[in-house]
Amino acid sequence: MIGVIDYGAGNIASVNYALRRIGESSEVVTNPENIPDFSHLVLPGVGSFNSAMRNLDDGNWINYIKDFVTKNKPLLGICLGMQLLFEEGEEHGKSNGLGLIPGKVKLMKTDKEKIPHVGWNRLYTVNPHPVMKGVKEHVDFYFVHSYHCIPSSDKYVINYIKYDKRFVSSVFSGSVIGMQFHPEKSQPAGLKILRNFCKWDGIC
Repeated sequence: MIGVIDYGAGNIASVNYALRRIGESSEVVTNPENIPDFSHLVLPGVGSFNSAMRNLDDGNWINYIKDFVTKNKPLLGICLGMQLLFEEGEEHGKSNGLGLIPGKVKLMKTDKEKIPHVGWNRLYTVNPHPVMKGVKEHVDFYFVHSYHCIPSSDKYVINYIKYDKRFVSSVFSGSVIGMQFHPEKSQPAGLKILRNFCKWDGIC
């Protein structure tokens, strides 16, 4: 069973719909105490890093999420959910993240392109990962974001995009994976990634 965490800052409906569309059993998780009941977790996110982390803290989600990961169960962060996986974010003031992936989240800066980055962009592979199996190279995925993740090392990077400059588009560490793009809105290739995630056992 796939759990979609509802902590008051996520695009819950579209993610849950996409999971059911690919034939997966999914459920919106509104109580952190139920987290151990699930095999996989999805952490969506819309809004600011600071307020989202406050919601996770106020709702008592953080320790349950970290305990889930220590058992090597797969966790997927999408968009803001990916950013929350990192150690620190600067949006609306510096604040600590979940600290599941080493690195920081900062405002995007480009010389030629508009911010926020909204629209379709192709991915370029750095490190292969099971969730990308069968997804063709350079397929476009849908993005909406103004901040970007800066991992402490490329060893955590699955792929990146070119948007004037290079920006990381997905990351991993152990059973944790993050995607800045929206797989649930990225047509067949995005749904393929969600299928792969749901079948993934958390081992690379």
